[in-house]
Amino acid sequence: MDFSRLRDIITRYCVGEENWVDSRTVYIGHKEPPPGAEAYIPQRYPDNRIVSSKYTYWNFIPKNLFEQFRRIANFYFLVIFLVQLIIDTPTSPITSGLPLFFVITVTAIKQGYEDWLRHKADCSINECPVDVVQQGKVARTQSHKLRVGDVVVVREDETFPCDLILLSSSHHDGTCYVTTASLDGESSHKTYYAVPDIMAFRTEQEVDSLHATIECEQPQPDLYKFVGRINIYKDKEEPVARPLGAENLLLRGATLKNTQHIYAVAVYTGMETKMALNYQSKSQKRSAVEKSMNAFLIVYLFILISKAVINTVLKYAWQWSPDRDEPWYNHRTEHERQRHVVIRAFTDYLAFMVLFNYIIPVSMYVTVEMQKFLGSYFITWDEDMFDEELGEGAQVNTSDLNEELGQVEYVFTDKTGTLTENNMEFIECCVDGNVYIPHAICNGQILSAASSIDMIDSSPGGYRREHEDLFFRALCLCHTVQVKEEETVDGIKRGIHQGRPTSFYISSSPDEVALVEGMKRLGYTYLRLRDNHMEILNKDDEIERFELLHVLNFDSVRRRMSVIVRSSSGELLLFCKGADSSIFPRVVSGKVAQVKAHVEQNAVEGLRTLCVAYKRLSEAEYQEACHCLTEAKLALQDREQRLAHAYDIIERDLVLLGATAVEDRLQEKAADTIESLHKAGMKVWVLTGDKMETAAATCYASKLFRRSTQILELTKKRTEEQSLHDVLFELNRTVLRQRSISGLSVDCMDFGLIIDGATFSAVLRPNPDGTGNYREIFLEICRNCSAVLCCRMAPLQKAQIVKLIKASKEHPITLAIGDGANDVSMILEAHVGIGIMGKEGRQAARNSDYAIPKFKHLKKILLVHGHYYYIRIAELVQYFFYKNVCFIFPQFLYQFFCGFSQQPLYDTAYLTLYNISFTSLPILLYSLVEQHVSVETLKKDPSLYRDIAKNSLLRWPVFLYWTCLGVFDAVIFFFGAYFLFDNTTFTSNGQMFGNWTFGTLVFTVLVFTVTLKLALDTHHWTWINHFVIWGSLLFYVIFSLLWGGIIWPFLNYQRMYYVFMQMLSSGPAWLSIILLITVSLLPDVIKKVLCRAICPTATERAQGNEKMVRGVLADLTPLSSRRSYRSTSANSSHRSTAEALPLCMSDPLPQKILTHLTERGGADVYALSPYLLRLSGAGFAHYAPGPETTV
Repeated sequence: MDFSRLRDIITRYCVGEENWVDSRTVYIGHKEPPPGAEAYIPQRYPDNRIVSSKYTYWNFIPKNLFEQFRRIANFYFLVIFLVQLIIDTPTSPITSGLPLFFVITVTAIKQGYEDWLRHKADCSINECPVDVVQQGKVARTQSHKLRVGDVVVVREDETFPCDLILLSSSHHDGTCYVTTASLDGESSHKTYYAVPDIMAFRTEQEVDSLHATIECEQPQPDLYKFVGRINIYKDKEEPVARPLGAENLLLRGATLKNTQHIYAVAVYTGMETKMALNYQSKSQKRSAVEKSMNAFLIVYLFILISKAVINTVLKYAWQWSPDRDEPWYNHRTEHERQRHVVIRAFTDYLAFMVLFNYIIPVSMYVTVEMQKFLGSYFITWDEDMFDEELGEGAQVNTSDLNEELGQVEYVFTDKTGTLTENNMEFIECCVDGNVYIPHAICNGQILSAASSIDMIDSSPGGYRREHEDLFFRALCLCHTVQVKEEETVDGIKRGIHQGRPTSFYISSSPDEVALVEGMKRLGYTYLRLRDNHMEILNKDDEIERFELLHVLNFDSVRRRMSVIVRSSSGELLLFCKGADSSIFPRVVSGKVAQVKAHVEQNAVEGLRTLCVAYKRLSEAEYQEACHCLTEAKLALQDREQRLAHAYDIIERDLVLLGATAVEDRLQEKAADTIESLHKAGMKVWVLTGDKMETAAATCYASKLFRRSTQILELTKKRTEEQSLHDVLFELNRTVLRQRSISGLSVDCMDFGLIIDGATFSAVLRPNPDGTGNYREIFLEICRNCSAVLCCRMAPLQKAQIVKLIKASKEHPITLAIGDGANDVSMILEAHVGIGIMGKEGRQAARNSDYAIPKFKHLKKILLVHGHYYYIRIAELVQYFFYKNVCFIFPQFLYQFFCGFSQQPLYDTAYLTLYNISFTSLPILLYSLVEQHVSVETLKKDPSLYRDIAKNSLLRWPVFLYWTCLGVFDAVIFFFGAYFLFDNTTFTSNGQMFGNWTFGTLVFTVLVFTVTLKLALDTHHWTWINHFVIWGSLLFYVIFSLLWGGIIWPFLNYQRMYYVFMQMLSSGPAWLSIILLITVSLLPDVIKKVLCRAICPTATERAQGNEKMVRGVLADLTPLSSRRSYRSTSANSSHRSTAEALPLCMSDPLPQKILTHLTERGGADVYALSPYLLRLSGAGFAHYAPGPETTV
């Protein structure tokens, strides 16, 4: 028996050398290695089926029910329903079962429909046709049938069906162009490369003859990381190993562009592709409103238990006397009467729990879910947040946090691409202290591109010095820009000039395009990359060719990139560009002081700067660098660390050439948005990786810092001069001293804090003496600053800052907004994450809770939508608890008058339909369309946002008021009806009313009162409000007439027969209904009137201003004046201006307006914005939209 294969398996997976378990081997075309090579070990990999759905047809019901009953409210009602089935309870199990069934069914249908849509999307993807090379021919199959090792043919504009390694392409240099918009949103063309040894395989037969294996890492979700190597077997030779990296991996979901076709091999399929691994759901975020709901629910659960305990104790206390035992008509058997008193008491306790359980509003959860789901569409439909340039509007990725938009206290924003446009424009460059500006003006004339470098700066020295040529060549060579010369790209004609196509540049980095275009304007044009040679056109119109030997790619840790090229003369050069902090420490010569001065000056002006350096390599140095790079690239383990080490060795002893300055303009209305957020009481923090000077200039331009702001610096430079402990305590004393002074003074100093990443890391570290850390001192300083700038921040540090503020003792609501992949961590960490659909890709938008086109839209989504959402859902929650108190407390009082016999006050149908039908639609519609103040008022007066801050409408005092109001109304309902029933001749014919008539009267007053209470709270009336509110009341009346007017054959009893009609036939019943409704609503109305008159809130003042403006405008255009104007001005109805008739300033109308504006402040003029009022001397004219009207 041959144990060689078993031995190979044990050796491979158990010995542990090179951690083989962390890698996989892919056999291209499923071909075994040649004899003598490594043993062929078939491996099982998943097929290419994508599954994004949550349920299957056979597990939907159990899995969905399990998930729904994990919610405490649903589980509670399930227990109540089971209790009603098991023991003899006063109400039918239907009263609990039907609402619960309705809630579970609606939620299941919603979730099932969403999952069905996911199933459809999966099927459409899995059944897409794919071309596979089999035995030298192309065969068509379905996507889900692909296996690891299959060789796939992908044609232009087709999407990659799985993760592929590029083998060859229709381009001779083995490159292809790809867009990854569906993965990260980047619409720019990225270049991917085939391995040079196999890029000549251009036909199906040649590709099928390839004998090779791929060793690569196991699947992991990082889109930008891949480690592997390919072993190419040739005739009786040792296999040739070549490194594979992210530049060779074509990701599923990306699209092939400007390449006729490619051949590639599948390495990751199905749910192991990087796109599928990024499907993982984000952590569930809970809003402050939801937390308040749960807290209120616990209080009401305690009230419910208390009611049940009180009634149980009072029942047995009342029955303690023998003559007050249970009445004979309860039909208790002797066995039941002889049961142990504890068992009887527990059974009665459960029965009371069932009787009063409606105080817990199970339907509230469904209503809240529907309100959030439907309400989220208002953001999507908002035309003000639609961007014409992008052709997209706002997106809602989760509707669970709508109301949280109205509670934000801290806003953490990225700078580049968020506050700024991320649309770079080359401004100037500096070479050895000499400044070069494209198309500069000299002696009143604009210099041409070629001559613009002759005499731009008055610095001494000739312009043809060696460093100048090297600098311009460096910027033309050190990049990853692609040149497009086609007339039509993606169906869009680009680069057309005077009827003939010209080249244009595309790149994943806007900075690189700006620099290459800037060099073109200065006389050095990058032409193309052909046959691994980069071609540039110098200022003398001569083409220079450089062989591209190595590219040391940019990464966020090094913050630089380099290229190694060989000139036509054979000279080896390394060009490096990067951030000043990463270049200056590696420079050994050059005019560092002059360049550093220009860099700092440009940073102060808000320009983005890069430094450029170079060094000449000898052949020996180049060979050593090649060896280091090749060894690092071939490593399967720790490749990134080895490459970083190799880059660090190569990029040393550089000669500084100069620096560039690129401008990233501020986004439209960014300053106005930040100013509005400040007025709304929010603190805005800018978190950026840029240098301090650049970021500070942007903060001043965006009005985050004002000229009067006193800047406090907590930077590495300052902590090097004195200890971090001293700096922190000095800053803390400064802000505390100023705060104590400002408490006695009208003027208050405005502080702004600047901190860098290195100092922030030191703040988070524990003190050396073990006495804790500096976090609290740092937070205390931040609390007293109106704005904070955090510069030189890594992505992880951004998330740490958000987490630090979230965990502070105030527990504020945080919002993070950004546009790039480096902002994802803080977006996921914040309570609310907003992504901007920017030019750095869509990773931020995809991982966010909401996505908006531009930063300016943050103003409306917070100040308008967030305000409305919070007002609506706060009313919804309080109203639900209020109406359930009104509903159940009369039932509690009724037990005192029925011997605690658990006799229900209301009919079963009323118990079941109260929350489902009679009172549900009005509050749902209110929570969708209510506008307590107008949109314009909210945008023009951001301070109104402060009225709802810190969950003010769901605080305990407000909750207590609503609960007490519900108890008061319930007492009025019950005892009002009780005392009216005291007259035994209640009807006109002397007929006595029974207990069901009494309960129906209470229920009728209840339904009308709670519905009219909502009508009184409504400020924004539309036809649909009227239809739903009055329609709900009409539906109740019609249902009651039908329920009691017909003998229903499916009922075992007919206790409500003719009860409602008999009640309405009584005049005193009508009077009592009207009287009780009025008395119930009166206290709330009086309270509102007194509060508005004595201490109105800013919102109430705004409402008053709006009403006064409407009244003023009504006075300006009375109906009689319109009629007289039409009759006297019929012949001049088309005049473009209105006449201004003389009107004394002492007349009532203008005096009224002037008094109003004087008393209320200048802000009220905003309310008159649709109208133009002109007050001058003794004249007063009114201009308004519509027909001309003159007063």
